[in-house]
Amino acid sequence: MSDHSHLIRYLKKQRALSLCASHGDDLWCANCFYVFDETRMAFWLMTEPDTRHGTLMQAHPRVAGTVNGQPKTVLLIKGVQYSGRIQRLNGEREAQARHAYQNRFPIARKVQAPLWEITLDVVKMTDNALGFGKKIVWQRDKTSES
Repeated sequence: MSDHSHLIRYLKKQRALSLCASHGDDLWCANCFYVFDETRMAFWLMTEPDTRHGTLMQAHPRVAGTVNGQPKTVLLIKGVQYSGRIQRLNGEREAQARHAYQNRFPIARKVQAPLWEITLDVVKMTDNALGFGKKIVWQRDKTSES
């Protein structure tokens, strides 16, 4: 098993992330449900553009955040820190993301909020269950971007 497959399994299993957006001196964090797309190494989430974090991420698309559970002991701590770029989806990619999102969160079928994609640039996972302080790092290859 590769370290990255462990990271991907963890991200596919979780449901909520923290999303931190900023523009100038304004900074805000929000919690969002997400679907992880491993082929694009991206999160898909649903949020309105007129929220405080929505306004900030439209002004400045660089975002960061975390994905983590609530372990009962420090020896079981698992969590992810990430940074990336967010954009509002449209067209075929939006339809694909909406289908996946509504399958995972059926209540979302009643909501017409936009879907967004966070294209991950860096992901760092800490998993103490693999050894205290064990880190798994994934970084997008900048030369393969178009």
